[in-house]
Amino acid sequence: MNKAFTRESDQEEEADPPEGALIIPKGTPNYLTPAGHARLVQEMEHLLRVERPKVVDTVAWAASNGDRSENGDYIYGKRRLREIDRRLRFLTKRLEIAQVVDPSLQNGNDQIFFGATVTVCENTGEQQRYRIVGIDEMDASRGHISWISPLARALLKQREGDRVRFNSPAGVRELDIVAVEYQSQPWED
Repeated sequence: MNKAFTRESDQEEEADPPEGALIIPKGTPNYLTPAGHARLVQEMEHLLRVERPKVVDTVAWAASNGDRSENGDYIYGKRRLREIDRRLRFLTKRLEIAQVVDPSLQNGNDQIFFGATVTVCENTGEQQRYRIVGIDEMDASRGHISWISPLARALLKQREGDRVRFNSPAGVRELDIVAVEYQSQPWED
């Protein structure tokens, strides 16, 4: 049978999140800050309106050239279309269960919740700043940690002046909470 008429299985692709993506606990919304939600929507719009149409045009052109079995543009284009469609399905599912939480509405609160920027002090006296964000927004290099990470789970519902103890990959750690802030825009290092 000609490959053009066989349906490729998408079920494996849909079941597995993209490489590096964290799985949201079942029954839990996908908590996002307004900036994180905007980034996901922007990425989805870019894929739908710019990337996908370009690749579709390339595949159509390559298909019109004849033999598809050894046509690199056609083969690569079809593969790229599958990647784009997989990412679009992933983004759609994440945005369907998204719950946008604006940290600025918590302003003045000294208790730690989603969106808080927390300054902690290690036993060595070194201070670190972390912002508790959604799974799709985490960026350890900027101090943005996911709300499901061990550190964030230890910090949630604590207050300024509290000491937290948690299991990290490096072993048990203790931190003192120095400050809790809620900012509408993400801070940059």
